Amino acid sequence: MDANTAGPRGHVAVGVDGSRHAELALEQAAAEARRRGAPLEVVHGRPWAALPQTGAEPAAHTPSLEDARALAESAAERARRLAPRLEVVAAAVDEDAPDALVRLSHRAGLTVVGSRGLGGFTGLLLGSVGLRVAAHTAGPLLVVRGDLPPERDRVLHGTVLLGLEGEADADAVGLAFREAAARRARLVALHAWVYRHLAPPGEPLVPTSPRREDIARVARAETAAAEGALDPFRVRHPRVRTEVRAVNGGAAHALVEASEAADVVVVAVHRRRGRLAMRLGPVVHSLLHHARCPVLVVPVPLGGEHGGDHGAQEAT
Repeated sequence: MDANTAGPRGHVAVGVDGSRHAELALEQAAAEARRRGAPLEVVHGRPWAALPQTGAEPAAHTPSLEDARALAESAAERARRLAPRLEVVAAAVDEDAPDALVRLSHRAGLTVVGSRGLGGFTGLLLGSVGLRVAAHTAGPLLVVRGDLPPERDRVLHGTVLLGLEGEADADAVGLAFREAAARRARLVALHAWVYRHLAPPGEPLVPTSPRREDIARVARAETAAAEGALDPFRVRHPRVRTEVRAVNGGAAHALVEASEAADVVVVAVHRRRGRLAMRLGPVVHSLLHHARCPVLVVPVPLGGEHGGDHGAQEAT
């Protein structure tokens, strides 16, 4: 398959560059495609191909198109060995990594990337490439941290963790339920909230009985709201066991801590426009840098017309 051949819609796409981190992403992508019963597209980016158009000279060590295709096909062969019945196609594209991955996300059911790379698909978690992809992805994006072992070597917890803000994030809630069903796992929805009542001047810092009662009342209301956001999906997925955890505190810290006992964390991304480009919120940033399991980012349309679920009442 060449750079101009469109892959099947709804498939799993993964970016590779020959690095160990890309190998981890490839192994995860093969597992995800197998779980979904979907084809896998393996893509290697060749950003240097555009250099002559700018008048710049490619470096002497620049791989040829044949080398790029061979790298992609080698990765595809590895995927076929990992999942013998899986349909796998390979492609080399003349694009910069973020552009290629974002383009793939428009027609893929899931795009998978590793946390670091060597060339076409580099530096996802700790650099601008990954943040650009997460900020602009058109569909679900699975980020696999480079310091994680392959899925086959991990201790699986049988848990999908969902960062839940409210009903506006229905897309992410639905995907989290589907992930839990496919993995035969339970779904833990973590809803973080912050008690914002300010004590009057001179009031003791230790909560009085009325203050404790008010905190308990808010906690019950927040828990009920989170339960209500899950209820429509419980009807559609009656076999998925669910648990709601409503915690008073910051979403980012709570989700990172809970990710240690999860197989994947699902979080909605609410894009915000800065002066120059799209920006991600602090919850997504924190998860991409510190989560202890793969992170499944689900984009929510600007304005949240029909959106998913997120990581709590902090802006995700």
